Amino acid sequence: MVKNGTRLRSQVCDTEVIVVRAADSLDDLRAGGVPMVPLGGDAAPGGTLEPAFADGNLMGKRYVDESGAEVLVTKAGAGTLSVGATPLALKEAKPLPASD
Repeated sequence: MVKNGTRLRSQVCDTEVIVVRAADSLDDLRAGGVPMVPLGGDAAPGGTLEPAFADGNLMGKRYVDESGAEVLVTKAGAGTLSVGATPLALKEAKPLPASD
């Protein structure tokens, strides 16, 4: 089980994330279609980015899935973040209340 504060990195691109809100679904967190590994962990040699998951991600943005899991991108890369084959959605900023 991935915990809040866990730092992960992609095996096939430059993507690095930190888990903001953990959920069981994050056990299958992927970047570029390949499972992510703990920061400092060994990457599998020769991994390649899957073309269907090559839309990239944005540094400083949060990505969420339907279970409520949330990750923050600390280093952008070419791989799409996904849980299994389901891409994560970019979390939109909430509008600030109007001040009168």
